[in-house]
Amino acid sequence: MPRSVIGSISGPSSRLLPLLLLLGLAIPGSAQQSAVVRSEENIRAEPNGQIIGRALPGTLFTVEGREDRWVEVTFEGWVWLSSLRSRSGGSYDLSVSAAEGENLRDEPRGRIAVRLDPGTLLVEEERITGWARVKRTAWIWGPSVAIQEPDPAPAGTASPSAPRAASPPPAESRWIRGGPAGSPILSAPDGDTLARSAAGAELRVVGREGNWARVQVDGWVWSPEGADASSPPGGTDPASVEAVSSDPARYRGRVVSWTLQFIALERAERVRTDFFQGEPYLLTRAGSGEGMFVYVAVPPERMADIQGLTPLERVQVVGRVRTGAAELTGSPILDLVEIRRVGR
Repeated sequence: MPRSVIGSISGPSSRLLPLLLLLGLAIPGSAQQSAVVRSEENIRAEPNGQIIGRALPGTLFTVEGREDRWVEVTFEGWVWLSSLRSRSGGSYDLSVSAAEGENLRDEPRGRIAVRLDPGTLLVEEERITGWARVKRTAWIWGPSVAIQEPDPAPAGTASPSAPRAASPPPAESRWIRGGPAGSPILSAPDGDTLARSAAGAELRVVGREGNWARVQVDGWVWSPEGADASSPPGGTDPASVEAVSSDPARYRGRVVSWTLQFIALERAERVRTDFFQGEPYLLTRAGSGEGMFVYVAVPPERMADIQGLTPLERVQVVGRVRTGAAELTGSPILDLVEIRRVGR
């Protein structure tokens, strides 16, 4: 507090000042959550609002808040200065001026974290030759990110008013990033492969053995409550297309197996709010002729399975019901699990 302000306080209020300062110093700042992007997703100016960019898998955000299934996040990084334009007025200093948009990187010439759309507004934090460090608070679809809870502060942690020299974190608290093609996770050094991390995924290190890092994987698998654990994998619900469409809430998340007629491979436009923009999906029809349309969302790891499909070809699709009635058309949407060609 400036000396002139302190000198202006007199009377009973002056006796409260030390207590107020003490209380202020004794309340540490709350630890913030972070969010890691699971798969490429749009970043929006507001929930379900204007798209200002796309976050790549592995990008780390600071969580600011939540609204329904949307997460408010802050991202920051470096942008090539020639692709930015200064602006005055309002809370933002810069806007993306490049007609094709521009990359936001974790460091100058570093890894691309976000692809910013033309016109996106940014707050400038720092500037060096050729680069600007910027930040922006925006919104992202909650199911597309993994929320990381902050580690609780141990009892007796020193007050922020008594800073200590930083020391390297122990191996058990460090993080590593998976490679651009993902990293195999083994049962032991030189052991069997258990899984493969997504490209750029953040992995917590819990131990080391030579050049090997033991990592902790925390995630979710599909296992409906009350499901029979002894039932063989791949079991499907016998519900028909019409039954799922007529009772969407009941069948949401169920796995079904339907014979469908492939029509075309499409990519979702912005108006299809049950998809993320640009998400690939199969346009199919149940049965033939005047059967109901069914949309089958294709994840990146299944794109190879659909190569070579021809219009009107019949396929057997195993998929999880994303919704029984799309907002735009009322047709069911499946997330593709398996697909098998059964002839035309």
